[in-house]
Amino acid sequence: MRAALLLLLLPLSSFAQRQTAPVAAACGPNNVTFKAQQGSAPLAPALPEMGKAIVYFIQDDGQYGDYQHFTLKIGLDGAWVGAYKNNSVFTVSVLPGEHHLCANVQSSFDPGLIFSFAHFTAEAGKVYYFRTRFLGQLGHSSTALFLEQPDSDEAKYLIANYPASVFKPKK
Repeated sequence: MRAALLLLLLPLSSFAQRQTAPVAAACGPNNVTFKAQQGSAPLAPALPEMGKAIVYFIQDDGQYGDYQHFTLKIGLDGAWVGAYKNNSVFTVSVLPGEHHLCANVQSSFDPGLIFSFAHFTAEAGKVYYFRTRFLGQLGHSSTALFLEQPDSDEAKYLIANYPASVFKPKK
């Protein structure tokens, strides 16, 4: 009986360990939280610094916007780089090379279950856009958080119409 139980638990343990690899590569430490709010104006268009690329992160409430009032944390290469909520935008400069991204709901419920991941290879002088959106209402079994690269024209439109995110880590 014990051997059968052990055989059942080993795959689960292995699965849990595999799940932490994307989190470790992209997200930041579990104990970091942010206070985020909308700024008063959209971001001015920015050009990348010399030898770097710039990444725009766009939080788009989407079709269930009335229900999505959660702060989303964005991780880059194992560190949290910012947060936003309610249709807002922020930017990060990155060095050329491969980068791993993570979006996570900052919530007291069970944020560990709502992650989304992406990766990209940055080139110096280029601009990249990533958007987070929910499909479904948070708290329902059909909820999914998407971290995706939108069309650049759509991204520019959203950036021009959404305010900058103002965020700082909570102590």
